[in-house]
Amino acid sequence: MSEPKIAARRPAVIELAAGRHAYCSCGQSAKQPFCDGAHAGSEFRPVVFEMAEAKTVAICQCKHTGNAPYCDGTHSRLP
Repeated sequence: MSEPKIAARRPAVIELAAGRHAYCSCGQSAKQPFCDGAHAGSEFRPVVFEMAEAKTVAICQCKHTGNAPYCDGTHSRLP
């Protein structure tokens, strides 16, 4: 599998509404950290996740987290 593009080396800390969201896993989306379909034609697919209630979350933008879509600090260890 190809390596994703690093969109940023810090998480996006945002208030997310309850409901379904599509996280960009390729790093190409212009609507980071969310999918806009820029992965079309690649092996990447969005990570669809559900929020039961609105809350503030840290969404990974380095695209290397082990807990997608949430930041796990991996960005601090990237070269």
